[in-house]
Amino acid sequence: MPKLSLTWHGSWVGLAALLLLAGAVSHNPMREGQIPKVRNVILMISDGFGPASETLARTYHRTVNNLPDMWQSPLDDILVGTMRTHSASSHITDSAAGATAFACGRKTYNDGVGVTPDQAPCGTVLEAAKAAGLRTGLVVTSRITHATPAAFSAHVVHRDMEDLIAQQQIGDYALGRSVDLLFGGGLCHFLPNTVPDSCRADSVDLLARAQNEHRFTPLASKSALNDLDPEGAQLPLLGLFAGDNMAYEIDRLDSGQPSLSQMTAKALDILQAASHDQPEGFFLMVEGSRIDMAAHCNDPATQVREVAAYWDTVRTVKNFVNQHPADTLLISTSDHETGGLSVGVQLNSTYPDYVWYPERLQPVQRSAERVALDLWALPLTARPPVIRERVPGWLGIADPTEEELTGLAKEFPDWYALADALALLISRRAQVGWSTHGHSGVDVNVYAHGAGAESLRGHRDNTDIGKHIARVLNLDLQSVTNRLRNEVVYQANVDDPHNPINWRRTDMGHSF
Repeated sequence: MPKLSLTWHGSWVGLAALLLLAGAVSHNPMREGQIPKVRNVILMISDGFGPASETLARTYHRTVNNLPDMWQSPLDDILVGTMRTHSASSHITDSAAGATAFACGRKTYNDGVGVTPDQAPCGTVLEAAKAAGLRTGLVVTSRITHATPAAFSAHVVHRDMEDLIAQQQIGDYALGRSVDLLFGGGLCHFLPNTVPDSCRADSVDLLARAQNEHRFTPLASKSALNDLDPEGAQLPLLGLFAGDNMAYEIDRLDSGQPSLSQMTAKALDILQAASHDQPEGFFLMVEGSRIDMAAHCNDPATQVREVAAYWDTVRTVKNFVNQHPADTLLISTSDHETGGLSVGVQLNSTYPDYVWYPERLQPVQRSAERVALDLWALPLTARPPVIRERVPGWLGIADPTEEELTGLAKEFPDWYALADALALLISRRAQVGWSTHGHSGVDVNVYAHGAGAESLRGHRDNTDIGKHIARVLNLDLQSVTNRLRNEVVYQANVDDPHNPINWRRTDMGHSF
């Protein structure tokens, strides 16, 4: 009898638990039927930005500005969860596969752009948004043809096929023009190889084609961007503000280029003005591209300034969302972490000190990349005087050792290796550690603000971001995929017509 009583008790408890679970599920905001539909989505991607990067930048900013211990960054108060980042081919993703997960809501292999593992094109949220009548935009600090923006606007089997990516971005593919606004770097992929500043493998003048055949209005300077009246701006717009990647924030003031925040603010105003009198809104992807590149170089001083520039952009977007709280959603996340960053490092075999020194990043005047390129432009024999007289000041190092100065004057295989050596001097003094010059497989944070932000709470897969955007904007990704079925995803080899595959890598910087 006692055994029977226990059985009944357990059954009632189990039934009650099931009823409670059913109630919880029925009120789960992630249920498709209960996710609110929105008019505008701004997806912000902080490339290569892991949780440690937020800690590094927050502590640096708080320390050098003498802010309270509990000071929060613009991201801290909109944190909603975490996200796993693996690709279809590896536990550690690259940017192409990571961005394709956001764009298509599907996994792919590392290096694949807007394609599935079988190399078939997959429709993206940007393309589906355009097909549904929304305005669309891409704003980045990399080349506009780089992996992340490419994954939303092109379909190629390898990310280095940037000539073909550029062609698709202006509308030379099955869907026609899908992007209304492109702001970033990468002019060289739009110029024919008959001009010095080109990095194309062929003689196609894509900039002229964009203007003449697809009616793009080109922008090439910060002043041209500033002078653009959002109400009178005629879409489509092609703002290419650098031949290659745009300048790091630490180097930007000398470049005359607009900041990420300035480009984003203008893009928001233009897209809002272009869509305010129609039921459909807009989709905008904004990428802090060079956070990742600073981490590839293991350059902490450059990265904290890239993060600060991204924070400025987050503030800009949050202000826009606050003006349109009922129908606009901001999502901010990262495609992956880069560098295996640790805020603190053991420099010798003795018991480690629990310290790191953020203030030692403040005197740094230039990125390690810029210093390396300046040195690389000199003959090897002409470098030692510059290394001794100028480099310590550029790197904010008051106490360079003879061993360090001599080491910088040696021959390096390429300027990347020289930049890595320069950045290491800064990291060691700040006691910042790195485990790799590549990516790591750690989870990254997910931030959201605005209409339906709570529905992203918890832990997600990276494909959930793309699926969520498609749901809240009521997009049909499959219909776009169907239209892309016969799209060419290989770049023609102009040097060998019998070999149809060519992407001819150029010395364009880290491409991970």
